[in-house]
Amino acid sequence: MFGTIEGTGFEIIDPSFTACFIGHAKVERLWTGGRWVEGPAYFAAGRYLIWSDIPNNRIMRWDETDGSVSVFREPSNNSNGHTVDAQGRLISCEHLTRRVTRTEFDGSIRVLADQWQSKRLNSPNDVVVKSDGSVWFTDPSYGILMDYEGKRAESEIGACHVYRYDPVTSDIQAVATDYVKPNGLAFSPDERELFIADTGVTHKLGGPAHIRRHKVNSDGRTLGPGKLFSECSAGLYDGFRFDADGRVWTSAEDGVHCLDPKGNLIGKIKVPEIVSNVCFGGPKLNRLFITATTSMYSVFLNVNGSH
Repeated sequence: MFGTIEGTGFEIIDPSFTACFIGHAKVERLWTGGRWVEGPAYFAAGRYLIWSDIPNNRIMRWDETDGSVSVFREPSNNSNGHTVDAQGRLISCEHLTRRVTRTEFDGSIRVLADQWQSKRLNSPNDVVVKSDGSVWFTDPSYGILMDYEGKRAESEIGACHVYRYDPVTSDIQAVATDYVKPNGLAFSPDERELFIADTGVTHKLGGPAHIRRHKVNSDGRTLGPGKLFSECSAGLYDGFRFDADGRVWTSAEDGVHCLDPKGNLIGKIKVPEIVSNVCFGGPKLNRLFITATTSMYSVFLNVNGSH
């Protein structure tokens, strides 16, 4: 286990941010040695965290009880984003196989989604599960643009959408089709809105580098038009999560940005690598886990993650 890292800490932009952190709690590096780490997901029942090391084609596992790190799955089909459903099962996005899977309790892997309208998905990126059991995921083309994080291929769909998997019918429905490169996503604590990041600026001059918010329609299956929530001031918003009070904790180039419920930047957690994603964990959901380029970091906060 690594100790406090130079160049880390908290940057206060708005005084309200001071209530979010603990003065003596420091950013810790729990592990390093990856190439591009992503998709942290915390398993409360086992008190462990898993994350993807995409180019190295493996999923890593950190044990909260003793701090040990081991390989959870290798090969991982260049997995990217992960989440845990209400039954405690792992849901994963896989670049190489261009699919979303669920790991069952016996270790078997079930494919939830690998095509839409009889065309192969691009490379599912990030995923969340709603309380009704539906699985919502983004499908940009990053995993088929090169061989480094997947396998180079042409897009069969010809666009990058956000989808919903129905747990009863197994139908795949496109719920947002006006994104350039949809990336991280998360439901608001009350599930009335879905927030989605667009990192289209990576491959389109003047493209988006923001998060939009969509109202979830009364049917619980479709979305209203997206409205701008926040423009990123340092690089890109990639993965993000909500705390219980409606603040967004999101990845950025210079660390983790904390946005208030109106989308205003109120503070930062400084990290010496480009941050890719975050998740809340620990028995009290007051520990933020941070994947950043080659390493996994964590910090205890004075807030609790949204369930």
